[in-house]
Amino acid sequence: MTESRFRHRRPALLLAAAAALALAPGCARTPNMQGYVVDEELVAGVQPGVDNRQSVQRALGRPTMMSQWNDRRWYYVSRQTGQRAFLRPVPTAQSILIVTFDEAGNVESVERRGLEKVADISPNRDRTPTLGREAGILEDLFGNIGQVGTGAPVGAGGPPR
Repeated sequence: MTESRFRHRRPALLLAAAAALALAPGCARTPNMQGYVVDEELVAGVQPGVDNRQSVQRALGRPTMMSQWNDRRWYYVSRQTGQRAFLRPVPTAQSILIVTFDEAGNVESVERRGLEKVADISPNRDRTPTLGREAGILEDLFGNIGQVGTGAPVGAGGPPR
């Protein structure tokens, strides 16, 4: 009798095993490359005191971005991320190449930075934190009653100062 039970369960077990094997690749991390693709030979060819803006642009191409206040710093940014199924992408590697020029346009320095400079920011989904006091809904609705004509700005809410 035990043998006949097993015979009836065998197709269900095979079907469950096949489904598990079919879904397993969905758990693998999908790599994604964003930004500048670093060519180590070209980057090594950029030398302080030897190269200028034109030679850097010929070797590395246009920068990902330039400094906001002046054009003396060029940034070449690349990032590699991995993503599992429907989860958010997670950075696995990052490279920031910073080329700084002097006032004459010659390369002053070449720096590299990686994932050690990445900040993890976790926003609060429920509310936006602000400085100041906490006001409840009743104070928001009725806080201006009695404030008319006291010199308080409209919409100030709360008790008079």
